[in-house]
Amino acid sequence: MSNDTSAPSTAPQAPLSVDQARESIAKAITPIRGWETVAIRDALGRVLAKDVIAPHNVPAHDNSAMDGYAVSSADCCGNNGTTLKVVGTAFAGNAFSGIVGSGQAVRIMTGAMVPRGADCIIPQEFTDADGDTVTLKEPIKAGANIRRAGEDLTKDAPALSAGTRVGAAELGLIASLGIAEVNVMRRLRVAFFSTGDEVASIGKPLAQGQIYDSNRYTLYGVLTRLGCDIIDMGVIPDQPDALEAAFADASASADVILTSGGVSVGEADFIKQMMNRMGQVDFWKLNIKPGRPMAFGRIGETWLFGLPGNPVAVMVTFYQFVQDALLALMGVSPLPARPTHPARCLADIRKAPKRMEFIRAIFRLENGEAVVEPTGAQGSGVLRSMSDANCFIVLPEGRLSVTAGETVDVQMFEGLI
Repeated sequence: MSNDTSAPSTAPQAPLSVDQARESIAKAITPIRGWETVAIRDALGRVLAKDVIAPHNVPAHDNSAMDGYAVSSADCCGNNGTTLKVVGTAFAGNAFSGIVGSGQAVRIMTGAMVPRGADCIIPQEFTDADGDTVTLKEPIKAGANIRRAGEDLTKDAPALSAGTRVGAAELGLIASLGIAEVNVMRRLRVAFFSTGDEVASIGKPLAQGQIYDSNRYTLYGVLTRLGCDIIDMGVIPDQPDALEAAFADASASADVILTSGGVSVGEADFIKQMMNRMGQVDFWKLNIKPGRPMAFGRIGETWLFGLPGNPVAVMVTFYQFVQDALLALMGVSPLPARPTHPARCLADIRKAPKRMEFIRAIFRLENGEAVVEPTGAQGSGVLRSMSDANCFIVLPEGRLSVTAGETVDVQMFEGLI
Protein backbone atom coordinates (compact mmCIF):
# COMPACT_ATOMS: atom_id res chain seq x y z
CA MET A 1 0.00 0.00 0.00
CA SER A 2 1.26 3.50 -0.75
CA ASN A 3 2.34 5.64 2.22
CA ASP A 4 1.42 8.82 0.37
CA THR A 5 -1.09 10.68 2.55
CA SER A 6 -1.03 13.95 0.64
CA ALA A 7 -4.31 15.58 -0.32
CA PRO A 8 -5.86 14.47 -3.58
CA SER A 9 -5.25 16.54 -6.66
CA THR A 10 -7.97 19.10 -7.39
CA ALA A 11 -6.96 19.54 -11.03
CA PRO A 12 -9.93 18.91 -13.32
CA GLN A 13 -9.78 15.85 -15.53
CA ALA A 14 -11.15 15.87 -19.05
CA PRO A 15 -13.61 12.98 -19.44
CA LEU A 16 -12.23 10.05 -21.44
CA SER A 17 -13.97 8.51 -24.41
CA VAL A 18 -14.98 4.85 -24.23
CA ASP A 19 -12.04 3.86 -26.44
CA GLN A 20 -9.58 5.92 -24.39
CA ALA A 21 -10.78 4.36 -21.14
CA ARG A 22 -10.59 0.83 -22.56
CA GLU A 23 -7.09 1.50 -23.89
CA SER A 24 -5.95 2.93 -20.55
CA ILE A 25 -7.20 -0.13 -18.68
CA ALA A 26 -5.77 -2.59 -21.22
CA LYS A 27 -2.31 -0.99 -21.04
CA ALA A 28 -2.26 -1.15 -17.25
CA ILE A 29 -3.57 -4.68 -16.72
CA THR A 30 -1.30 -7.73 -16.59
CA PRO A 31 -2.51 -11.27 -15.78
CA ILE A 32 -2.29 -12.59 -12.25
CA ARG A 33 0.27 -15.25 -11.42
CA GLY A 34 -0.32 -18.70 -10.05
CA TRP A 35 -1.91 -21.86 -11.40
CA GLU A 36 -3.22 -25.18 -10.19
CA THR A 37 -3.98 -28.63 -11.56
CA VAL A 38 -7.65 -29.67 -11.60
CA ALA A 39 -9.73 -32.56 -12.93
CA ILE A 40 -11.28 -31.70 -16.29
CA ARG A 41 -14.82 -31.54 -14.84
CA ASP A 42 -13.57 -28.82 -12.49
CA ALA A 43 -11.95 -26.92 -15.37
CA LEU A 44 -15.24 -25.61 -16.77
CA GLY A 45 -15.05 -21.82 -16.92
CA ARG A 46 -11.39 -21.78 -15.91
CA VAL A 47 -8.52 -20.41 -17.99
CA LEU A 48 -5.80 -22.74 -19.22
CA ALA A 49 -2.40 -21.88 -17.76
CA LYS A 50 -0.51 -24.09 -20.21
CA ASP A 51 -1.07 -25.49 -23.68
CA VAL A 52 -2.91 -28.80 -23.84
CA ILE A 53 -0.75 -31.04 -26.04
CA ALA A 54 -2.32 -33.86 -28.05
CA PRO A 55 -0.69 -37.15 -26.94
CA HIS A 56 -1.94 -38.89 -30.09
CA ASN A 57 -3.71 -38.21 -33.36
CA VAL A 58 -7.44 -37.48 -33.30
CA PRO A 59 -8.90 -39.47 -34.92
CA ALA A 60 -6.29 -42.10 -34.16
CA HIS A 61 -6.83 -43.88 -37.52
CA ASP A 62 -8.48 -43.38 -40.89
CA ASN A 63 -12.21 -43.98 -40.36
CA SER A 64 -15.47 -43.85 -42.21
CA ALA A 65 -17.44 -40.60 -42.23
CA MET A 66 -20.73 -42.48 -42.88
CA ASP A 67 -22.44 -45.84 -43.16
CA GLY A 68 -21.73 -47.54 -46.47
CA TYR A 69 -19.14 -49.77 -48.13
CA ALA A 70 -15.33 -49.60 -48.04
CA VAL A 71 -14.05 -50.20 -51.55
CA SER A 72 -11.04 -49.64 -53.78
CA SER A 73 -11.43 -46.73 -56.16
CA ALA A 74 -9.57 -48.76 -58.79
CA ASP A 75 -12.62 -51.03 -58.98
CA CYS A 76 -15.25 -48.35 -59.38
CA CYS A 77 -13.86 -44.90 -60.08
CA GLY A 78 -15.94 -43.39 -62.88
CA ASN A 79 -18.01 -46.53 -63.33
CA ASN A 80 -21.70 -47.00 -62.63
CA GLY A 81 -23.26 -50.41 -62.11
CA THR A 82 -20.11 -52.07 -60.70
CA THR A 83 -21.01 -55.15 -58.63
CA LEU A 84 -18.69 -56.17 -55.79
CA LYS A 85 -18.64 -59.10 -53.39
CA VAL A 86 -19.18 -58.21 -49.72
CA VAL A 87 -16.52 -60.03 -47.69
CA GLY A 88 -17.18 -58.70 -44.18
CA THR A 89 -18.33 -55.88 -41.93
CA ALA A 90 -16.37 -53.19 -40.06
CA PHE A 91 -17.91 -51.69 -36.90
CA ALA A 92 -16.76 -48.75 -34.85
CA GLY A 93 -14.52 -50.32 -32.24
CA ASN A 94 -14.44 -53.68 -34.05
CA ALA A 95 -12.33 -53.42 -37.20
CA PHE A 96 -12.40 -55.75 -40.20
CA SER A 97 -9.20 -57.79 -39.89
CA GLY A 98 -8.79 -58.79 -43.51
CA ILE A 99 -7.79 -56.99 -46.68
CA VAL A 100 -10.20 -55.61 -49.30
CA GLY A 101 -9.13 -57.24 -52.55
CA SER A 102 -9.98 -56.48 -56.16
CA GLY A 103 -13.73 -56.84 -56.79
CA GLN A 104 -14.52 -56.84 -53.06
CA ALA A 105 -16.28 -54.52 -50.59
CA VAL A 106 -16.63 -54.37 -46.81
CA ARG A 107 -19.82 -53.15 -45.15
CA ILE A 108 -18.69 -50.31 -42.87
CA MET A 109 -20.32 -48.21 -40.13
CA THR A 110 -19.65 -44.57 -39.29
CA GLY A 111 -16.47 -44.25 -37.24
CA ALA A 112 -15.14 -47.70 -38.11
CA MET A 113 -11.50 -48.06 -39.14
CA VAL A 114 -11.02 -48.14 -42.91
CA PRO A 115 -9.79 -51.65 -43.76
CA ARG A 116 -6.57 -52.29 -45.61
CA GLY A 117 -6.99 -52.30 -49.38
CA ALA A 118 -9.85 -49.78 -49.35
CA ASP A 119 -9.29 -46.10 -50.15
CA CYS A 120 -12.83 -44.71 -50.28
CA ILE A 121 -16.32 -45.15 -48.81
CA ILE A 122 -19.45 -45.20 -50.93
CA PRO A 123 -22.58 -44.23 -48.94
CA GLN A 124 -25.18 -46.95 -48.60
CA GLU A 125 -27.84 -44.80 -50.31
CA PHE A 126 -25.77 -44.98 -53.49
CA THR A 127 -25.79 -48.79 -53.56
CA ASP A 128 -28.14 -51.75 -54.11
CA ALA A 129 -27.39 -54.71 -51.84
CA ASP A 130 -28.36 -58.25 -52.81
CA GLY A 131 -27.22 -61.01 -50.50
CA ASP A 132 -23.43 -61.05 -50.46
CA THR A 133 -23.05 -58.60 -53.34
CA VAL A 134 -23.49 -54.85 -53.68
CA THR A 135 -23.94 -52.81 -56.84
CA LEU A 136 -22.65 -49.24 -56.92
CA LYS A 137 -25.06 -46.70 -58.44
CA GLU A 138 -22.66 -43.75 -58.38
CA PRO A 139 -18.96 -43.35 -59.25
CA ILE A 140 -16.58 -42.79 -56.32
CA LYS A 141 -13.13 -41.22 -56.04
CA ALA A 142 -10.15 -42.14 -53.88
CA GLY A 143 -10.36 -40.59 -50.41
CA ALA A 144 -14.10 -39.96 -50.55
CA ASN A 145 -15.93 -40.02 -47.19
CA ILE A 146 -12.83 -40.92 -45.17
CA ARG A 147 -11.77 -38.97 -42.06
CA ARG A 148 -8.00 -39.12 -41.96
CA ALA A 149 -5.92 -39.89 -38.88
CA GLY A 150 -4.92 -36.59 -37.24
CA GLU A 151 -7.51 -34.64 -39.23
CA ASP A 152 -8.84 -33.06 -36.04
CA LEU A 153 -5.68 -32.99 -33.92
CA THR A 154 -2.11 -33.98 -34.70
CA LYS A 155 0.05 -35.79 -32.16
CA ASP A 156 2.39 -33.50 -30.14
CA ALA A 157 0.69 -30.34 -31.47
CA PRO A 158 -1.20 -27.91 -29.16
CA ALA A 159 -4.84 -28.91 -29.00
CA LEU A 160 -5.77 -25.88 -26.90
CA SER A 161 -3.61 -22.83 -26.17
CA ALA A 162 -2.85 -21.26 -22.81
CA GLY A 163 -5.30 -18.42 -22.23
CA THR A 164 -8.28 -20.40 -23.53
CA ARG A 165 -11.34 -20.26 -21.29
CA VAL A 166 -12.68 -23.79 -21.00
CA GLY A 167 -16.24 -24.31 -22.18
CA ALA A 168 -18.29 -27.40 -22.96
CA ALA A 169 -16.59 -28.00 -26.32
CA GLU A 170 -13.17 -27.67 -24.74
CA LEU A 171 -14.08 -30.18 -22.03
CA GLY A 172 -15.05 -32.70 -24.69
CA LEU A 173 -11.89 -32.00 -26.69
CA ILE A 174 -9.68 -32.58 -23.65
CA ALA A 175 -11.56 -35.77 -22.84
CA SER A 176 -11.11 -36.99 -26.44
CA LEU A 177 -7.36 -36.93 -25.79
CA GLY A 178 -7.67 -39.11 -22.71
CA ILE A 179 -6.38 -36.32 -20.47
CA ALA A 180 -7.82 -36.38 -16.94
CA GLU A 181 -6.27 -33.21 -15.47
CA VAL A 182 -5.27 -29.80 -16.83
CA ASN A 183 -3.34 -26.79 -15.54
CA VAL A 184 -5.51 -23.70 -15.02
CA MET A 185 -4.92 -20.21 -13.70
CA ARG A 186 -5.84 -19.69 -10.08
CA ARG A 187 -9.16 -17.98 -9.52
CA LEU A 188 -9.20 -14.19 -9.50
CA ARG A 189 -10.02 -12.81 -6.04
CA VAL A 190 -12.44 -9.87 -6.15
CA ALA A 191 -13.67 -7.89 -3.12
CA PHE A 192 -16.70 -5.67 -3.52
CA PHE A 193 -18.85 -3.36 -1.43
CA SER A 194 -21.47 -0.66 -1.73
CA THR A 195 -21.13 2.78 -0.20
CA GLY A 196 -23.58 5.37 1.03
CA ASP A 197 -25.52 6.17 4.16
CA GLU A 198 -28.70 5.95 2.06
CA VAL A 199 -28.04 2.30 1.17
CA ALA A 200 -29.61 -0.40 3.34
CA SER A 201 -28.98 -4.15 3.27
CA ILE A 202 -31.98 -6.30 2.42
CA GLY A 203 -33.76 -7.75 5.40
CA LYS A 204 -33.55 -4.49 7.34
CA PRO A 205 -36.33 -1.89 7.55
CA LEU A 206 -35.75 1.21 5.45
CA ALA A 207 -35.19 4.47 7.28
CA GLN A 208 -36.53 7.64 5.72
CA GLY A 209 -34.61 8.40 2.51
CA GLN A 210 -32.96 4.97 2.30
CA ILE A 211 -33.01 2.46 -0.56
CA TYR A 212 -32.21 -1.23 -0.62
CA ASP A 213 -28.82 -2.25 -1.98
CA SER A 214 -29.24 -3.95 -5.35
CA ASN A 215 -25.73 -3.33 -6.66
CA ARG A 216 -24.00 -5.92 -4.48
CA TYR A 217 -26.37 -8.59 -5.76
CA THR A 218 -25.81 -7.54 -9.36
CA LEU A 219 -22.05 -7.68 -8.82
CA TYR A 220 -22.38 -11.02 -7.04
CA GLY A 221 -24.17 -12.36 -10.11
CA VAL A 222 -21.70 -11.13 -12.72
CA LEU A 223 -18.63 -12.10 -10.70
CA THR A 224 -19.97 -15.56 -9.94
CA ARG A 225 -20.68 -16.18 -13.63
CA LEU A 226 -17.09 -15.19 -14.42
CA GLY A 227 -15.81 -17.77 -11.93
CA CYS A 228 -14.15 -15.34 -9.52
CA ASP A 229 -13.49 -15.98 -5.84
CA ILE A 230 -15.60 -13.22 -4.30
CA ILE A 231 -15.42 -11.35 -1.01
CA ASP A 232 -18.67 -9.54 -0.22
CA MET A 233 -17.83 -6.74 2.25
CA GLY A 234 -21.39 -5.45 2.58
CA VAL A 235 -22.34 -1.77 2.79
CA ILE A 236 -19.70 0.71 3.98
CA PRO A 237 -20.95 4.05 5.35
CA ASP A 238 -19.83 7.39 3.88
CA GLN A 239 -17.18 7.89 6.55
CA PRO A 240 -13.49 8.30 5.67
CA ASP A 241 -12.26 6.06 8.49
CA ALA A 242 -14.67 3.25 7.56
CA LEU A 243 -13.77 3.50 3.87
CA GLU A 244 -10.05 3.53 4.61
CA ALA A 245 -10.37 0.40 6.74
CA ALA A 246 -12.42 -1.33 4.03
CA PHE A 247 -9.86 -0.48 1.35
CA ALA A 248 -7.01 -1.66 3.57
CA ASP A 249 -8.73 -4.98 4.29
CA ALA A 250 -9.71 -5.54 0.68
CA SER A 251 -6.31 -4.67 -0.78
CA ALA A 252 -4.64 -7.09 1.64
CA SER A 253 -6.64 -10.08 0.38
CA ALA A 254 -7.95 -9.37 -3.14
CA ASP A 255 -6.58 -8.86 -6.64
CA VAL A 256 -9.40 -6.43 -7.49
CA ILE A 257 -11.72 -4.15 -5.54
CA LEU A 258 -15.10 -3.12 -6.96
CA THR A 259 -17.12 -0.40 -5.28
CA SER A 260 -20.47 1.09 -6.21
CA GLY A 261 -21.32 4.66 -5.34
CA GLY A 262 -19.22 7.50 -4.01
CA VAL A 263 -17.32 8.47 -7.18
CA SER A 264 -19.19 11.62 -8.23
CA VAL A 265 -18.53 15.16 -7.00
CA GLY A 266 -20.81 15.27 -3.97
CA GLU A 267 -19.41 16.30 -0.58
CA ALA A 268 -19.88 12.79 0.78
CA ASP A 269 -18.41 11.00 -2.26
CA PHE A 270 -15.10 9.86 -0.82
CA ILE A 271 -14.06 6.96 -3.07
CA LYS A 272 -11.89 8.97 -5.47
CA GLN A 273 -10.34 10.93 -2.61
CA MET A 274 -9.49 7.72 -0.78
CA MET A 275 -8.05 6.13 -3.90
CA ASN A 276 -5.84 9.18 -4.44
CA ARG A 277 -4.66 9.19 -0.83
CA MET A 278 -4.00 5.46 -0.51
CA GLY A 279 -2.94 4.71 -4.07
CA GLN A 280 -3.50 6.25 -7.48
CA VAL A 281 -6.35 7.21 -9.78
CA ASP A 282 -5.81 6.81 -13.52
CA PHE A 283 -9.17 8.31 -14.51
CA TRP A 284 -12.55 9.02 -12.96
CA LYS A 285 -14.79 10.61 -15.62
CA LEU A 286 -16.07 9.17 -18.91
CA ASN A 287 -17.97 10.57 -21.88
CA ILE A 288 -20.76 8.00 -21.62
CA LYS A 289 -24.34 7.69 -20.46
CA PRO A 290 -25.13 6.07 -18.13
CA GLY A 291 -21.97 5.82 -16.06
CA ARG A 292 -20.09 9.12 -16.41
CA PRO A 293 -18.46 8.91 -12.94
CA MET A 294 -16.27 5.78 -12.95
CA ALA A 295 -12.86 5.61 -11.31
CA PHE A 296 -10.00 3.29 -12.24
CA GLY A 297 -6.73 2.94 -10.39
CA ARG A 298 -4.99 0.83 -7.82
CA ILE A 299 -4.13 0.58 -4.14
CA GLY A 300 -0.78 -1.14 -3.73
CA GLU A 301 -0.90 -4.21 -5.98
CA THR A 302 -4.70 -4.32 -6.04
CA TRP A 303 -6.70 -2.94 -8.96
CA LEU A 304 -9.68 -0.78 -8.08
CA PHE A 305 -12.79 0.09 -10.07
CA GLY A 306 -15.06 2.69 -8.51
CA LEU A 307 -18.41 2.20 -10.25
CA PRO A 308 -21.32 4.66 -10.14
CA GLY A 309 -24.10 4.23 -7.62
CA ASN A 310 -27.09 3.97 -9.95
CA PRO A 311 -27.93 0.31 -10.75
CA VAL A 312 -28.02 0.55 -14.55
CA ALA A 313 -24.81 2.58 -14.60
CA VAL A 314 -23.17 -0.18 -12.55
CA MET A 315 -24.13 -2.78 -15.14
CA VAL A 316 -23.19 -0.68 -18.17
CA THR A 317 -19.75 0.24 -16.81
CA PHE A 318 -19.12 -3.33 -15.67
CA TYR A 319 -19.88 -4.86 -19.05
CA GLN A 320 -18.19 -2.15 -21.10
CA PHE A 321 -15.00 -1.82 -19.04
CA VAL A 322 -14.60 -4.05 -16.02
CA GLN A 323 -15.47 -7.46 -17.48
CA ASP A 324 -12.71 -7.39 -20.09
CA ALA A 325 -10.26 -6.20 -17.44
CA LEU A 326 -11.15 -9.12 -15.18
CA LEU A 327 -10.86 -11.59 -18.06
CA ALA A 328 -7.43 -10.15 -18.91
CA LEU A 329 -6.36 -10.50 -15.27
CA MET A 330 -7.59 -14.10 -15.35
CA GLY A 331 -5.24 -14.71 -18.28
CA VAL A 332 -7.85 -14.98 -21.06
CA SER A 333 -6.20 -14.41 -24.44
CA PRO A 334 -7.44 -13.27 -26.84
CA LEU A 335 -10.30 -11.40 -25.20
CA PRO A 336 -13.75 -12.15 -26.65
CA ALA A 337 -14.96 -9.85 -29.40
CA ARG A 338 -17.87 -7.49 -28.74
CA PRO A 339 -19.45 -7.14 -32.20
CA THR A 340 -22.33 -4.83 -33.00
CA HIS A 341 -25.03 -5.52 -35.58
CA PRO A 342 -27.14 -3.07 -37.61
CA ALA A 343 -30.87 -2.89 -36.99
CA ARG A 344 -33.72 -0.53 -37.87
CA CYS A 345 -34.77 1.50 -34.85
CA LEU A 346 -38.54 1.64 -34.29
CA ALA A 347 -38.57 4.73 -32.07
CA ASP A 348 -37.11 8.21 -31.80
CA ILE A 349 -34.18 8.53 -29.38
CA ARG A 350 -32.98 11.84 -28.01
CA LYS A 351 -29.23 12.09 -27.53
CA ALA A 352 -26.79 14.77 -26.42
CA PRO A 353 -23.62 15.26 -28.49
CA LYS A 354 -20.07 14.36 -27.40
CA ARG A 355 -20.90 11.25 -25.42
CA MET A 356 -21.52 7.59 -26.16
CA GLU A 357 -24.85 6.27 -24.98
CA PHE A 358 -25.97 2.72 -24.22
CA ILE A 359 -29.74 2.43 -24.63
CA ARG A 360 -31.40 -0.68 -23.18
CA ALA A 361 -33.49 -2.19 -25.93
CA ILE A 362 -35.27 -5.23 -27.36
CA PHE A 363 -33.96 -6.73 -30.60
CA ARG A 364 -36.08 -9.02 -32.75
CA LEU A 365 -36.70 -10.11 -36.33
CA GLU A 366 -39.83 -8.92 -38.13
CA ASN A 367 -40.42 -10.66 -41.47
CA GLY A 368 -36.71 -11.40 -41.60
CA GLU A 369 -35.67 -7.80 -40.88
CA ALA A 370 -33.61 -6.87 -37.80
CA VAL A 371 -35.44 -4.25 -35.74
CA VAL A 372 -34.87 -2.79 -32.28
CA GLU A 373 -36.70 -0.51 -29.88
CA PRO A 374 -35.87 0.91 -26.42
CA THR A 375 -37.40 -0.72 -23.37
CA GLY A 376 -38.97 2.53 -22.19
CA ALA A 377 -37.68 4.79 -19.43
CA GLN A 378 -33.88 4.96 -19.68
CA GLY A 379 -33.00 6.49 -16.33
CA SER A 380 -29.80 5.09 -14.80
CA GLY A 381 -31.75 4.00 -11.75
CA VAL A 382 -34.39 2.04 -13.73
CA LEU A 383 -33.01 -1.49 -13.33
CA ARG A 384 -36.15 -2.88 -14.98
CA SER A 385 -34.81 -1.46 -18.24
CA MET A 386 -31.95 -3.99 -18.07
CA SER A 387 -34.18 -6.88 -17.04
CA ASP A 388 -36.56 -6.28 -19.96
CA ALA A 389 -33.80 -5.75 -22.54
CA ASN A 390 -31.80 -8.21 -24.62
CA CYS A 391 -29.34 -5.70 -26.11
CA PHE A 392 -27.81 -2.23 -26.01
CA ILE A 393 -28.36 0.29 -28.77
CA VAL A 394 -24.88 1.83 -29.00
CA LEU A 395 -24.86 5.48 -30.06
CA PRO A 396 -21.31 6.81 -30.59
CA GLU A 397 -20.15 10.23 -29.47
CA GLY A 398 -20.50 11.79 -32.92
CA ARG A 399 -24.08 10.66 -33.47
CA LEU A 400 -26.98 12.94 -32.68
CA SER A 401 -30.58 11.99 -31.93
CA VAL A 402 -32.15 9.06 -33.78
CA THR A 403 -35.32 9.28 -35.85
CA ALA A 404 -37.53 6.21 -36.04
CA GLY A 405 -36.63 4.19 -39.13
CA GLU A 406 -32.91 4.96 -39.01
CA THR A 407 -30.30 2.24 -38.67
CA VAL A 408 -28.47 1.89 -35.36
CA ASP A 409 -25.78 -0.45 -34.02
CA VAL A 410 -26.89 -3.12 -31.55
CA GLN A 411 -24.75 -5.00 -29.03
CA MET A 412 -26.50 -8.20 -28.00
CA PHE A 413 -26.52 -9.29 -24.36
CA GLU A 414 -26.06 -12.93 -25.38
CA GLY A 415 -22.35 -13.60 -25.03
CA LEU A 416 -21.88 -10.34 -23.13
CA ILE A 417 -23.89 -10.90 -19.96
